[in-house]
Amino acid sequence: MIRSHKDLIVYQLSMELVIDVYRITEAFPKEELYGLTAQIKRACVSVPSNIAEGAGRRGKAEFTRFLYIAMGSLSEVDTQLEIAGRLSFFKADESVFKKINLIKNMIAKLIKSLGE
Repeated sequence: MIRSHKDLIVYQLSMELVIDVYRITEAFPKEELYGLTAQIKRACVSVPSNIAEGAGRRGKAEFTRFLYIAMGSLSEVDTQLEIAGRLSFFKADESVFKKINLIKNMIAKLIKSLGE
């Protein structure tokens, strides 16, 4: 098993995504502070948090469960950023969406490697 969740590249990339999302949401309209902005940030922070929590639990089944939660949060972030882009809250470039897909693929492979 891993020594620390911080050793996982998927955890490191998800932490980078949090920084990306915080920077992106800085430009969102102020009236969205408690709406879409807060929701995206909360979902994004959930990704590395669930990876860390799952890695800290006993057993593969628990780790896998938290990885699935992280995957769901990633889908939320993806959808919310798409909405924000369609509302012209930011100029949506492909890099953030590519990072989301990369993290999703890495989580899927990690789940598979755990035998689930």
